[in-house]
Amino acid sequence: MLNNKKSCIKLGITQNCIDVFAHFSHLPYAILLDSANSNHINSRFDIVAIEPQSTLEVKNNKSFLNNIESSDNCFEIMNNELSHLAKTKADYDLPFNGGWLGYFGYDLGRTIENIPTHAIEDINLPQMAIGLYLDALIYDKQQQSWFYVSQPNTDRLALYEQYLNTHANSQVNTQSFALNSDWQSNMSETEYAAKFAQIEEYLKSGDCYQINLAQRFNAQFEGSPWAAYIKLREANKAPFSSFINHPQGAILSISPERFISVNNNVVETKPIKGTLPRKADALEDQRQAQILAASAKDRAENVMIVDLLRNDLGKVAKPGSVHVPSLFAIESFPAVHHLVSTVTSELDEGKTAVDQLKAAFPGGSITGAPKIRAMQIIEELEPHRRSIYCGSIGYLSACGNMDTSITIRTLVCHKAQIYCWAGGGIVADSKVELEYQETYDKVNKILPLLKQ
Repeated sequence: MLNNKKSCIKLGITQNCIDVFAHFSHLPYAILLDSANSNHINSRFDIVAIEPQSTLEVKNNKSFLNNIESSDNCFEIMNNELSHLAKTKADYDLPFNGGWLGYFGYDLGRTIENIPTHAIEDINLPQMAIGLYLDALIYDKQQQSWFYVSQPNTDRLALYEQYLNTHANSQVNTQSFALNSDWQSNMSETEYAAKFAQIEEYLKSGDCYQINLAQRFNAQFEGSPWAAYIKLREANKAPFSSFINHPQGAILSISPERFISVNNNVVETKPIKGTLPRKADALEDQRQAQILAASAKDRAENVMIVDLLRNDLGKVAKPGSVHVPSLFAIESFPAVHHLVSTVTSELDEGKTAVDQLKAAFPGGSITGAPKIRAMQIIEELEPHRRSIYCGSIGYLSACGNMDTSITIRTLVCHKAQIYCWAGGGIVADSKVELEYQETYDKVNKILPLLKQ
C-alpha cells in the first residue's frame, strides 16, 4: 500500500512501451506519450495513463468538466484543478506526478482569439480533450526502468497490474489496419497554386510576413488505429509521438516538434521552420543538410517565428529572461531534415505552465506571423477546419512541469475515416512547386506506409 508520502515506485516491468500500452490501448481516455525509442535529445520518457479522475473538454468554445458545462474558461479550470493536487515532485527525477494529459486542438485558439468561421467542420471531435490523471506509468530511458507515480493517497497500481496481467487486449500482432480507399487531398495542385497566389498578394500588401498553408488527406479505413500507430511509429522515430484513444476517435501523432516545456519554471520552445527531404546516399544526404543549414530563405523564415515565440514567452516571463540559446540547428529524422531553433525563458512570479500554454497557443511555427492575421487567412483559404492538426499534445503536471508537442505529422481516425495533414510556411520568396512538394516530403513516411 502507498502511504500519503510515498508516491513513486520502481517497477520490475521489462516490456517496452508499445507492449505495455497494448494492454490499455482499447480503454476510453487511455493515453500514451511516446518518445518512440528515438535517439533525439528530447527523447527520455514514455508516459502511460488510464481512467482519469475527471475529463475537461471544449466544444463550441464552451468548457465541459465531466460533461457538465462550466461558466469558467478551460484554462481557469485547469489551473484550479491543479491547485488542489500535491505539488511535490516525483522521485527519481521523473517529470510528472499527476495532472492533466491529452490534446489541445488547433481550434481551441478560437477561445483565445476572435477567428472568423469559413472552413467546414466535418470532424466531430472536441476542440480540446484532456483528463486529470492522478497516477501514471513512466518509463525513463536513462534509468532503463518503469515507475508508478501517483498523487498522495492514490494507489491504483493493482489496477494497472490487472490489465498488464491480461492477454486479451495485448495481441498486437493479430490486430490489423487497412485502407479501403486511396488517399484524397482536399485541394488539387491547381487549387493549391491558386491559394498560394492569394497568399503572395497578402504578403505583398503587408498583411503578413508568413502564412502556413496546409492540405488535408483522408481515406476510408477498417481495423485497429493502434495497429496503424505501431507501423507509423516504427518508421518515423519521432520524439513527441503519442496515441490517444478518445471515445469519439483515435489520435495518432508522430510529431518531431516540441511546442513548450516547463521544468523547474524554465520554459523552452523549439520551433521547426525549414525542411528538406532525406537522400538515400549518405554523401548526398549530408549535402542536403548543409544546403538547409545555409538556406537564406529558410533561416529568414525560422527567425520570424523565433521572434514571434520570443513575444509569446515574454507575455508570462520574468523580465529579461527570454533568450535564444540555439539558432538554426539541423535535426534529422527518417523522412526529412529540419531547421530547429530554441527559445527559453523563466516563468514570472505567480505564472503557471497553464498560463504559458494559453499565452502561446496555437504555436506560431504552424500559423505564421503575425499570428492572428495569419490564422484569419488560414481560415479563409483552407477548406476544412484543422481539428487536432497544428494543436498540441502533452502533459501539465501538478508539480509545475509541462511538456507539449506541436501536432504535425498527426492523424485522426474518426467514423471509419482517417485524416492526415501536411503544410508549410509561405514567405515572399517561396516557390509554389517547392512548397507543394514539401507537403508531400513531410508525409512520405506516413501515407504510403498505411497503404501497404
